[in-house]
Amino acid sequence: MADQQPTIVLVHGAFADSSSWNGVIERMGAAYDTVAAANPLRSVAGDAAYVRDVVRGIGGPVVLVGHSYGGMVITQAAAGDLSVRALVYVNAFAPEDGESALELSAKFPGSTLADTLVQYPVSTGGNEVAISQEAYHAQFVADASADLAALMARTQRPITEQALGDKLSGEPAWRSLPSWFVFGDADRNIPAASHRFMAERANPRGQREVVGGSHAMAAVRPGEVAETIIEAVRGVSG
Repeated sequence: MADQQPTIVLVHGAFADSSSWNGVIERMGAAYDTVAAANPLRSVAGDAAYVRDVVRGIGGPVVLVGHSYGGMVITQAAAGDLSVRALVYVNAFAPEDGESALELSAKFPGSTLADTLVQYPVSTGGNEVAISQEAYHAQFVADASADLAALMARTQRPITEQALGDKLSGEPAWRSLPSWFVFGDADRNIPAASHRFMAERANPRGQREVVGGSHAMAAVRPGEVAETIIEAVRGVSG
């Protein structure tokens, strides 16, 4: 008897929200059970705990898909969880123990994110950051229409500075789980060289580099992202 097909859990990153996966979900179609989680973007440990709650609520096998900072979260959340069958990194961080999103984004030159950020204090302490409305289109989703970029800029979820600086704790889940990577070579948040470095280190079963793809490929290139996720599901399904 074939194993139960995994549910796909989509975890957005900073400066986006769960609706950024809408196009991917549409292309996955009714043949795949898909859930877009609302990532709190407060801390790696806290966000990973939330995703683990989502996984437990599903009560069956899952494939975790992370975008951007969401890659930090799924790498932490999947560690030691036997229900997670695979990891898919979409323009995402795939950290090693002790690495942070800030560290990985600066590992190779090319990121222009820092100059576009605005910040303000939060009541729990520290600051959270967002991409300025004026810079969002060029920085985050350069290959989208002006209308889509404006909508995403207005609905973006800010992230705390703490979350960006938090380090992965423990052995990364990609070391023991099969992984797939898809990223754009025109990513202005995380340089393509960083994506290639992380993918090579993880020795993935699949790797797709999209020419001209911006950081927000789930929203603008959902077809390529959906294809990669489907490959992962098929690769771990009985």
